[in-house]
Amino acid sequence: MAPSRENSVKQSETESCKTSSKKAINSKTELILQSRKHANEIFDVLEFLQSDKQKEVLFAIAACQKIFCALLERGDLYVGQLPKEEEIVEGDRDADEKYHIFVRHRYNDCVELLLENTSHEVFQVKEAALCTLMKFAAAEGKHPLQKQEWSEHFNFPIELILAVVRCLLSETEDMALLISRFQEFLEMDDVRYYVMSTVELPYVGVSVKAGSLGTYLGYIVQCLLGFEAACSLPWLYSLFQLPGGMYKKVLVILHDTIMPHMSDPTLMIDFLTAAYDVGGAVSLLALNGLFVLIHKHNLDYPDFYKKLYNLLDPSVFHVKYKARFFHLANIFLSSSHLPVYLVAAFVKRLSRLALTAPPTALLIVLPFVYNLIRRHPSCRVLIHRPSAADELCSDPYLMDEEDPTKCHALESSLWELQTLQKHYNPDVSKAAKAINEPLSRQEQDISELLELNNFELMERDLKSQVQSVPLEFDPASGLLQSTREVLGVHFSLE
Repeated sequence: MAPSRENSVKQSETESCKTSSKKAINSKTELILQSRKHANEIFDVLEFLQSDKQKEVLFAIAACQKIFCALLERGDLYVGQLPKEEEIVEGDRDADEKYHIFVRHRYNDCVELLLENTSHEVFQVKEAALCTLMKFAAAEGKHPLQKQEWSEHFNFPIELILAVVRCLLSETEDMALLISRFQEFLEMDDVRYYVMSTVELPYVGVSVKAGSLGTYLGYIVQCLLGFEAACSLPWLYSLFQLPGGMYKKVLVILHDTIMPHMSDPTLMIDFLTAAYDVGGAVSLLALNGLFVLIHKHNLDYPDFYKKLYNLLDPSVFHVKYKARFFHLANIFLSSSHLPVYLVAAFVKRLSRLALTAPPTALLIVLPFVYNLIRRHPSCRVLIHRPSAADELCSDPYLMDEEDPTKCHALESSLWELQTLQKHYNPDVSKAAKAINEPLSRQEQDISELLELNNFELMERDLKSQVQSVPLEFDPASGLLQSTREVLGVHFSLE
């Protein structure tokens, strides 16, 4: 259906309006840069920054970037403590100084309007305003607006960066996407350092409403997640007050992105031990950080294995971080100096949980259990107990006991593995039957099984070669005859 004449007219009017606005802004920009006598045209350009039309705002932002970056490079902005505009008329100043003060005030007005536009409803405007502000910061770094205390001293535009960070940490606006864009600037060492210096936490002096505290801290941590070299203090201030989702996100990257760059990683002991006590997925994720502290910084955690033992419940086979958990558990239980009762408790608990575990988890658990028995030959009594038929009427193992020293695992047996030999999945059944033969000394590598999912398991079964099965018998030739031929002869005789 062809567009109506009225719609075509409206569309052409809109396009012409955009073109005229762009031409007007560009012409004013050229005039401002050509001669000082056109300095008042800056007011018209700044007015476009407050326009209700998105395109006009974008044109004005681009024009302001061109104007003020050029004026900064020329040295047309007043340097030093800026006088009030009223003092320009009253004071005894020459025309050159009055012009510089005027331009500096218009620059400040532009910065304020750009900061307001970082909260614009259209992300394209937000992004353009942010990028222009960072261009101004770079230009101020080369041409400082404050008098330098000594020569060749780099004067970073700390006030401008502080204003940008405060806008990004808004309590009312959703700044997550803009912060992601801002993280690109954090790759620069000087920006990263001064942003870290300007981040303020609620109890340090920033007033934040109770309902928006989680959002505020979430934005702070999102900024900090862009750093590869994070200072310890901003992390310590914010970690204990994180919302749940951000709490997990920090724990995932804490051990390899943050702690290696901290001057004293042991400052994380309280945070990680508190996270380990939470339970569930949070405790699983805290294992990575605790592993670093235990193995590299000699952290003494008396109840560590008791906590690890209690993390073993049916949900561990269904959480997102299952592979990470079993990888770390395998490392923690690799020491040959662990007491046999403790290893037996883990073996027995995993075997009991295996009765209700999905096939993908069983293909991890069974080799995991076998490896534990290989490392600790004293646990073989769980497999072969000659007097078990006469002694065991019921399983003495206490599944609900939280203390592995009191669960009586060594007095039990692994009857669960014999039960799994009749599992419906042939791979699981085959893996469970490995216990019927003497275990080799060589441990089985479970790294390839940790990421196994149901789809991969099904694909593997479908791709396996199926042996041809005869559906009917061919007639015999020679001395032997088929049953069909014999019956045919018999019937013909009758």
